[in-house]
Amino acid sequence: MSTQKLILTQEVTGLGSSGDTVEVKGGYARNYLLPRGLAIVATRGAEKQVESLRRARAAREVRSLEEAQTVAGGLSGLTVRVPARAGDGGRLFGRVTTADVVNAVTAAGGPALDRRRVELPSSIKTTGQHTVTVRVHPEVSTQLTIEVVPS
Repeated sequence: MSTQKLILTQEVTGLGSSGDTVEVKGGYARNYLLPRGLAIVATRGAEKQVESLRRARAAREVRSLEEAQTVAGGLSGLTVRVPARAGDGGRLFGRVTTADVVNAVTAAGGPALDRRRVELPSSIKTTGQHTVTVRVHPEVSTQLTIEVVPS
């Protein structure tokens, strides 16, 4: 099995965040990461790109751990209702996405979140209460209960 050294351009769940240098199997790099623009091949010339990616990531991240804990505390006390089209028996036409959750959090008066920071446990295809995880900071994550209601 051959491995390939890559530099991530975006955050990949379970692998790393932008600017990280990772070593993955060749097929994963060739068939998934490189075609989608999630990574570039690690070369000497890519070091400048890595530095700019790290600076951009630092600007986007929540600056301090205390601020991240404050945001997480504000999320935990929030009641979030996600309207979705549903049929008989509470089955949805489609599913609830991370973008739907982010829009519902903003509508409920919560902070603006990045949809890539929201992790759904599985596809949400029914009405009712569901728990999602929000990674506010690399060291801080919180559980958020959403209620999917028929619209």
